[in-house]
Amino acid sequence: MSISNLFSILLDNVMTDMSTHEPTNIIYTGVAGTGKTYRLLQIAKQYTDYLPKTENEDLLEQLLQGLSWREVLCLVFLDLRAEQQDLLKVREIIDHPFFMTKAAQNSRDKNLDSTAWLELRRHSPTNSQTVSFDKRASQAYFDKDNSGSWYLLPESIVLLEDLSQQLAEFQQAQRDNQAPQNQNIGQQRFSMVSFHQAYGYEEFVEGIRPVMSGTAQANNSHSNQNQMSYAVQDGAFLNLCQRAARDPHQRYAMLIDEINRANVSRVFGELLSLIEPDKRAGKPNAMTVSLAYSGRAFSVPANVDIYATMNTQDHSLAPLDMALRRRFRFVDCPPQPDLLSTIYDSNSGLSDGSEAGAIDLSKLLTGLNRRIVQTLGIEAQLGHAFLFTVIQLEQLQTALVEQIIPQLAQAAGGQITVLQYIFRDEQQPTSKQFVQDSQALMNDDLYNPMGNQNNASAEHQMFAGQGSFLGQSMSMNSYTINADLIARDGEFNHAAIYQRLY
Repeated sequence: MSISNLFSILLDNVMTDMSTHEPTNIIYTGVAGTGKTYRLLQIAKQYTDYLPKTENEDLLEQLLQGLSWREVLCLVFLDLRAEQQDLLKVREIIDHPFFMTKAAQNSRDKNLDSTAWLELRRHSPTNSQTVSFDKRASQAYFDKDNSGSWYLLPESIVLLEDLSQQLAEFQQAQRDNQAPQNQNIGQQRFSMVSFHQAYGYEEFVEGIRPVMSGTAQANNSHSNQNQMSYAVQDGAFLNLCQRAARDPHQRYAMLIDEINRANVSRVFGELLSLIEPDKRAGKPNAMTVSLAYSGRAFSVPANVDIYATMNTQDHSLAPLDMALRRRFRFVDCPPQPDLLSTIYDSNSGLSDGSEAGAIDLSKLLTGLNRRIVQTLGIEAQLGHAFLFTVIQLEQLQTALVEQIIPQLAQAAGGQITVLQYIFRDEQQPTSKQFVQDSQALMNDDLYNPMGNQNNASAEHQMFAGQGSFLGQSMSMNSYTINADLIARDGEFNHAAIYQRLY
């Protein structure tokens, strides 16, 4: 089966889940190199709307679709800041094309000034000297000076990176309106993050973070001191959920790469129960919690799907499986050798159709994995991605030297007997071994005549550090990658030595 057909089936399954309008929680598991991250990238395409490039009015509607009034106000300020206009009267705000287009989308043509006043005051700081309001939002964005002009708080700029990026893309699309009409603009209904050991609740849900801001006005050159303040900032998942809540007829996706690299219970916090399909907003057992920092009531929308990857070779967080089993479906992603191609030994002088000069990467990976399972276990297998881009012998040699042999050496703890069994080196002369015993090579160098050892000894000395580089501490178990394989020389330029691995 070709890779395009394989992922066509995968995406059909994803679309089936989406069409049911039931929340989807899936973790793709498998050893390294089995295409788990690639699956996430393919799934992301199903949560992307490709809209044809049209006139500026249509581009503007696409920009504002799904944005809240507060976000539209922020866009107005960001747009005019580029023109050195930082102070705005309410009338200037509601006359801006962004504000008027949003009003038209909401079928509003009355009391627009009241809408602007309400949002501006609601998102003003509690210590404002010019704005009094009882029901403020937890995060401030705007304030008013004594003349009645509003401005964007400097410390809020860092919170508007996504909006700034959307505005920049919109402005670029306006400039490129002469481009061919078959070019598309992608609107993403997903967010993708990669977990790591330091990733936490603050990045994923919400947290209090320091914000540096200048105490002087932008046009005041008398002082330029920096001041630190703290603000509650929404994380990647909370941002996505807020977008999904405003757009209930579309499905949104949270894509998490390497979910087992972080402490999942700490990252999700109180949301770990809320992500269960039957506890989503609007579901029979819907749950709502108060968020840890802002205290806001929150529930996960039913139109948010969660997809993640997990490397089964990482045993450092074994309890992860038990914590998430009830909340996620686990889909195994085994190595798929059938996706690999056949390459040819160009040095043999044989035609491409000759089996003698062919190296079947599918058979090679299958043979290696069979012996890996026998000696190191199923979770030490190699994924097909190690060889997926290999189309020439030189690329195969590089993959063996720089990726495959070092990874297997680490898994085997440097045991030379295991490595030589995997590569079928036991009965081979030293010159044809993929992995050589460093101790045996040293002994050979000691007893060889001086005239015969100069070149070989120099090569062995050059690469003798391979074993220590990978953490081999016992000289009896240390290994060396064949110098000819590294130099792409000798027997390793012929297909027969690789066919031995089938």
